Amino acid sequence: MAYIGRRGLLAGAAGLLAATGGAAPARAARGRRPRGKAAAEFRAMWIASVENVDWPSESGLDAADQRDELIRLLDTAVARRLNAVVLQVRPAADAMWPGAREPWSQWLTGEQGEDPGWDPLGTAVAEAHARGLELHAWFNPYRVANHTDPGRLAADHPARRNPGWTVAYNKKLYYNPGLPEVRAFVQEAMLDAVSRYEVDGVHWDDYFYPYPVEGEEFDDDDAYARHGGGFASRADWRRGNTDALVREMSGRVRAIRPAARFGISPFAVWRNSERDPLGSPTQAGVETYDDLYADTRKWVREGWIDYIVPQVYWQIGHPTADYAKIVPWWAKTVAGTDVELYVGEALYRCDRDSATAAWRDPKELSKHLTFARDYPEVRGHVYFSAKQVVADPNGAMARVVADHYPTAVPPR
Repeated sequence: MAYIGRRGLLAGAAGLLAATGGAAPARAARGRRPRGKAAAEFRAMWIASVENVDWPSESGLDAADQRDELIRLLDTAVARRLNAVVLQVRPAADAMWPGAREPWSQWLTGEQGEDPGWDPLGTAVAEAHARGLELHAWFNPYRVANHTDPGRLAADHPARRNPGWTVAYNKKLYYNPGLPEVRAFVQEAMLDAVSRYEVDGVHWDDYFYPYPVEGEEFDDDDAYARHGGGFASRADWRRGNTDALVREMSGRVRAIRPAARFGISPFAVWRNSERDPLGSPTQAGVETYDDLYADTRKWVREGWIDYIVPQVYWQIGHPTADYAKIVPWWAKTVAGTDVELYVGEALYRCDRDSATAAWRDPKELSKHLTFARDYPEVRGHVYFSAKQVVADPNGAMARVVADHYPTAVPPR
């Protein structure tokens, strides 16, 4: 099974990867147990709503069926002895809670802006907590649509009211990260949910600037001309924009909901060591620093985030991105900081029909957890994604539970 972007959505990055084969000051904890004290490991699964990847199973189900499907996923998390779920509630400049600054998500009813007749996020928080699960609200900051036609958005969509905010790229529509007004708006859109609901975490994935596509440029010329004067290059300016988003959101989450933790799940390779001696011993075709303008290592060292979940979606022994080399690199990166490291695990790759022998082996993921045990900085694992946690095509999840989760653990 080929890697298809973050959540089964980005074939371009997959092609690139396939082709190539001093500590920061400690940050004040946000209502969580300090490192070094007894604390439960983080055991979680992602529940993706974009394109109905995990939930709802299809658009247009009635409210009762949507709710029942969500409850069954939470019950599965408990049965698999997990203690958290990461639910995608703003997949594409839309919302899964009422009264938001953006329209209702099309992945609920099939029509963006149409009220589904219930409160998915509010229900998820209440039902997760009732089951002893943490609920981390997963937002995508800049993706507007998986098409480029603003006319297909809801009539009152902010992107239609502000057409200068968007950039079309690779057949998708994005908010422009180079505009300060966009950065302010997307924070307000996400913080609307954080202020209303007792979420345990605020979670972002790996989509900042879009993954690069050969022969196509992300057209931010005007924004760069207006706002990039203080930077040595456009790349530095773009990284500065992403840094600002992370830094500002960190402070605002802390102010609004001190007990909530702020975490990010990036593509796992910051930079290859051939390019930068501080980088990982990999030869990946995508590097977050250079290609996504996301300085993930800096965010850890500066303490802007509470946890990081690198998507280490490769097997032990992968020729260009070896799980057994990437995990130690991340452990070293978080060492000496208050940032907790959880490893993103590619349960979706575990399949009897995989072209890769390692992923056909139901013991592969269990080997990952065994390997990670030798690194005390690794405080948990997150599985992509919920439908594989349910279906478990080759028994890999059942093996993880049997080998590593003999008992349930409380939420952190």
